[in-house]
Formats: sequence, structure tokens, C-alpha cells
Amino acid sequence: MSATDLAAIAQTMVARGRGVLAADESNATITKRFGALDIESTEENRRAYRDTLLSTPGIEEFISGVILYDETIRQSSADGTPFPKMLESKGILPGIKVDTGSKPLALDNDEQVTEGLDGLRERIEEYVSLGAKFAKWRAVIIIDEEKGFPSDYAIRCNAHALARYGALCQEGGLVPIIEPEVMMDGANDIDTCYDVTLKTQQRVFLELAAQRVDLRGMVLKPNMVISGKGSSTQASAQEVADRTLDLLYRTVPAAVPGIAFLSGGQSAEVATEHLDLMNKQGPHPWALTFSYGRALQDAALRTWKGSSENVAEAQKVASHRASLTSAAATGTYSRDMETAGV
Repeated sequence: MSATDLAAIAQTMVARGRGVLAADESNATITKRFGALDIESTEENRRAYRDTLLSTPGIEEFISGVILYDETIRQSSADGTPFPKMLESKGILPGIKVDTGSKPLALDNDEQVTEGLDGLRERIEEYVSLGAKFAKWRAVIIIDEEKGFPSDYAIRCNAHALARYGALCQEGGLVPIIEPEVMMDGANDIDTCYDVTLKTQQRVFLELAAQRVDLRGMVLKPNMVISGKGSSTQASAQEVADRTLDLLYRTVPAAVPGIAFLSGGQSAEVATEHLDLMNKQGPHPWALTFSYGRALQDAALRTWKGSSENVAEAQKVASHRASLTSAAATGTYSRDMETAGV
């Protein structure tokens, strides 16, 4: 696939009012989420749940792409259509998670590095044959001020791996989503998040340049600049939007077509409001949109509850949530819309 083709796919992923649904939870992760609702995590139940989301009528109006897990990209809808083909028939790009998860850094067991580079070229070739158009790799950056985390070592290792993954994707015909996630689980304030995210993204773009990744054929999936969950001082929504924009203007080249934020454990309403406030200050050099997982799925999952009788209602909930997030991607969201028409 040519650089022009990759750039066109990246532009489609961040088209106005559309974003990416992250439905790439590992079996272990989705088992935990199912377990909280007393849903048995069988292969069929996982397939049926993903089918409920992906076959939602009209979802393509709000969703440009879906990140799938290795199991899911090989599964099919209830009518036997493979999920990648079903998505393409709706005008939605199929994507795939290609990393194999975060593991302890060598000689430093408290910080993490994402693995999965071994055999990646061959996996990319297979995923392209299965219909994938883009890929995702998530790097985990932990803030722990008492331990001095993140170390420069952890940032360098993760940025280097992200860039190597990005280069292999573009070589193999996939648009890479570059996801350096600074975690929001700590007790740090928003200033610390800003400083760590700034250092992380600066290093990521240095590594992308070193690995010759074409910025026009990628999508950045960063965290927002936000207070840690354990912080005694929680920044306002407007401050989160302002600080995040300030950081993006300092770190992200205009050649990047779009920024699809992760929700990072924020509630659906909060993640939507933050995105909306940033877009209300646009236009920006890049599209600002979403690549949310739980923030798009949680309400639908609670409605579905593992029962085929709840599919229609769960799809209604999924569509409503996607429409609100889409509105935020154009700066036209308001909290009143949460209950309008429900």
C-alpha cells in the first residue's frame, strides 16, 4: 500500500464527526467486565457481544473504524459474515490490536514496556489478508511520584517500540495508531500529568522520525492532560481541555492527520465533555476525535447483560452514546443531549 493510500485511510479514520470504537479487549479483560455483570465469558458470548455492537443500525454515521482483537477478527456475525467484511459493508474500517501486552521492564520490575515486536511483520501480513486496514499498539506510562516514575528509561523503551511498530505497519500496509498512554490512576495533579505527557510525546515523535514513520499515514491516540484519580485536587473540565490543547500544540506536528483520544477510565460523560470543549476552541491543525473503549461500550454492555432479548435495546444505547461522542468531535455537544430522546 502506497504512502498516499495510507494517508487516505488515516484521513478516513478521523473524518469529521466520526471516530474509532476500541473493541479490542483481551479475553482476560473482557472476562473481568463480563464477570462484573455475571455474564459467562465463553467464545460465543464474546462473539455475540461484539456482534451486538458492530451490527448496531446506523453506527457507521458516528464510527469510522473498529479496533478488533485477534479472536474477534476471525469471528463472524450471526448471518455468517466475517466481522471485517461486515464492517467494510457499512463503510467502517476494520482494525486490529497487534501488541501482546505490557510486561515488566528488564532490571526494573515496577515499570512496564509493551511487547509484541517479534514476529510482527508476519502477523501484519496475516491481518491484512483478513481485512485489517489499521492497527493499534498501546504503551503504558506509569506515574508514581514516590518512586520517581516514569523513568527516562521507561519512556525511551516504550517510544522506541511504538516507532518500530509504526514502521512495520506502514511497510506492511496498515495505518498505525500510535498510543502512548500516560496513566491517570495515580495521586498526581494535572501539572505532573502535563510534564510527563510532554516528555513522553516529545520522545515518541523523535523515535517516529528516527524510524522513518510517515506522519501523514498514522493516527495519534494519546491521553488527555488530567488529574490523577487519587489527586486531592481535580482539574475542571475547561482546564483539562486547555492544558491538553496547549500540550498538543507543543508536541504534535501538523502533518499528523488526527488525534483520537483514549478515554483512560474517564466516565462516558466526562470524556465526551472534555473532547467537546477542545473542539469548541477549533479549528486545529489536526482533527480531534475519539478512540474510546469503555466510554462507548459500558452502558451498552450493562444493557445487553448477555441476553439476546436485550440486543435491540443495547444497540439503541450504543447508538445514542456514539452520537453524543460524535457531537463532541464537532464541538456541538451539550450535557442536555445525554437525556434527550432517551
